[in-house]
Amino acid sequence: MALHSYIFCIFFLLFKFSTTCFYARSLTEPLKGGFSVELIHRDSPKSPFYNPTKTLFQKLNNSFHRSLDRVNHFYAKPKATKNTPQSVIISNQGEYLVKYSIGTPPFEVMGIADTGSDLIWSQCKPCEQCYNQTSPLFDPSKSKTYEPVSCYSMVCQTLGQTYCLSDAEPNCQYTISYGDGSHSQGNLAFDTLTLGSNTDSSVAFPSIPIGCGVNNAGTFDSEGSGIVGLGGGHVSLVSQIGPSIDFKFSYCLVPLFHPKSSSKLNFGENAVVGGPGTVSTPIIPGSVDTFYYLRLEGMSVGSKRIEFVDDSVSDDGKGNIIIDSGTTLTILPEKFYAKLESEVAANINLERVNITDQILSLCYNSGGHNAVEGPTIVAHFSGADVVLDSLNTFVSVSDDVLCFAFAPVASGSIFGNLAQMNYLVGYDLLRKTVSFKPTDCTNI
Repeated sequence: MALHSYIFCIFFLLFKFSTTCFYARSLTEPLKGGFSVELIHRDSPKSPFYNPTKTLFQKLNNSFHRSLDRVNHFYAKPKATKNTPQSVIISNQGEYLVKYSIGTPPFEVMGIADTGSDLIWSQCKPCEQCYNQTSPLFDPSKSKTYEPVSCYSMVCQTLGQTYCLSDAEPNCQYTISYGDGSHSQGNLAFDTLTLGSNTDSSVAFPSIPIGCGVNNAGTFDSEGSGIVGLGGGHVSLVSQIGPSIDFKFSYCLVPLFHPKSSSKLNFGENAVVGGPGTVSTPIIPGSVDTFYYLRLEGMSVGSKRIEFVDDSVSDDGKGNIIIDSGTTLTILPEKFYAKLESEVAANINLERVNITDQILSLCYNSGGHNAVEGPTIVAHFSGADVVLDSLNTFVSVSDDVLCFAFAPVASGSIFGNLAQMNYLVGYDLLRKTVSFKPTDCTNI
């Protein structure tokens, strides 16, 4: 184990930003392909989580509040080939869930796919204190390939927020907390992670570090079981299977009002984003390896360009906004947001309305329409101009009200998933770029 960790950590030094210090003691042969993840909206009748008693607007309102909670997570104050793996992602109240399997024989679970987290963890038996989960819990005693991680191993020491109960019980224990107060604690172990394949077969990745949560609480949905980390850190899914997929993944999020359509999350060759209309911007190293920092230079409303201002960070070429699939709204600093909202409002000729129970401040009477005629808004990233249309910038909060899908905070910025819809968004962790290509995500 020590020898393998040493070898992989040398690899990590060669590719520092990709954070690929592997702890998998054996890997499948290079797949050079991607797993394509089917995205089914939470409100679609196709979804196993379909709940006809809740309206889309109620679920969206909850996701808006979680968007603000995500700011605390990101900006916490100091203290396709033959065997292209494929999985199923289901939109869950503004978040996305991925189906995968743990162990031998494979046990199917479903967790939130999160570009803002690293660790893969699921609720496990025997559970000391778990949130209510409608599906069965993974039982590690029934997996032939489950192997606890030693407290003295490099994966335990590198993960952070780990500890040992005693010398007599030297298995690695983890604890992880999220910005909204949710948390998970449990045992860190190696086990086989299996993804479906777009060739109707499956691809198993052995010895992947997985958290087996036995003390979990917070705002997790009862239909899901934990988190699938897609961040840039050492133990994320992307880093662990990186050599097999060329350290590339991409996704395409369907618009909210196409519940019968789905899209895919791709890895490897299937994840390459290129061709006419593609623009790319650098991923900029930040203080936390997990997060994907970009540099936003400004935004245009029609012909009026507004330069980005954030008094909480220095203007020295560093990343100033995080791109995130798990945040619904786009979050911007108050001073910059105020200028942006004012310019948008000046270019829309609709009746403005006040919605007291919404966190969104710029709202209009839509007359029952799902879109608003307004100015073109462009996000000017370093080297990449991303054009946002009305489905990226406005969202229905009731049958006859549309609101601007951006929100202000005192400090911090997040480019949320509404702004990314109908774009093929590709991450290349070797070239350190994020690419955007306008795409009808309902047709892929």
